[in-house]
Amino acid sequence: MPRHPLRATLAVVATVTTALAVTLTGCSRSGRPVAEPSAPTASPTPGVTASAGPPPAGVAPSRRFAVGVRELGYRRGADRRLPVTVWYPAEGASGGSPDRNARVADGRFPVVLFSHGLTGRPSDYRTLLVRWAAAGFVVVAPTYPYTSRGAAELQVLDVVNQPADASYVLTRVLALDGETGDPLRGHLAVDRVAAAGHSAGGVTTIGLFTAGRDDRLDAGIVLAGTALGVGTAFSGAAAPQLFVHGERDDVVSYRAGRAAYDRVPWPRAMLTLPDGDHVGALLGSDEPALDVVAGTTVEFLRWTLYGDARALRRLPAEATRGGLATLDNRL
Repeated sequence: MPRHPLRATLAVVATVTTALAVTLTGCSRSGRPVAEPSAPTASPTPGVTASAGPPPAGVAPSRRFAVGVRELGYRRGADRRLPVTVWYPAEGASGGSPDRNARVADGRFPVVLFSHGLTGRPSDYRTLLVRWAAAGFVVVAPTYPYTSRGAAELQVLDVVNQPADASYVLTRVLALDGETGDPLRGHLAVDRVAAAGHSAGGVTTIGLFTAGRDDRLDAGIVLAGTALGVGTAFSGAAAPQLFVHGERDDVVSYRAGRAAYDRVPWPRAMLTLPDGDHVGALLGSDEPALDVVAGTTVEFLRWTLYGDARALRRLPAEATRGGLATLDNRL
């Protein structure tokens, strides 16, 4: 049987994690190697301060929103084209397919920055990401220039540059909250932001809390991901982390994901799917497991970004619903 493309490319990553860890250690604050020519780097949006702890106590929306979708196009430097898909809460009746360029629902909504896996694209995760948007989050998902499906040149090692790409995209999108005429103007809770990612996107997400620390991030979700190297150290202000991993993952081993999880110094939890593989619970082929992952991640985001203590209390029951998963809860 031919090797799954994700498995093959991540096998390459596994053989060079030490080299990548060294590269990350030598990165500038922007996440790019110091020796490279400078390019536009991510900086906080004017008027947006770094996270100063958990959000004030609040109540997350209990309704299910309709979902809108739009496409944005950014470029970081000469060679890093970054198309971005944005799913967001929209006006109208919920339950239908995302409506392109639908009117944004009333209110300000926290932002979740999502990173796809190797040879993936944001649309692969549409089922999960639409559920996040329907729960009251603006989901921002870049397509990375050298690790996405359809890239002119697949460069596995380019994952080291993706934390800086992600921060750059976040800066550009948060700026839309103050841009006259943009549909998202006045609708982004720019001080309530999380990062999430799957597989190599999980590696990217961990990078945003380690060598490429983005201080605007309040929380992280790592889906079937791991860290680049044993010496990876989480840094900056405390940001709760939720890891999700299948024990039958033959691309990024459960052991590797658990090792990264064990190094998190902040409030953390790990959702373990005993029968879960690398993609089934995330791309929709295992619908019952996807329901558990979606429900658990939504409650985590409600707690970390809305400050909803009730969501934190609901999270364990959501995680163990149907007996499909277990939860190591240290939140």
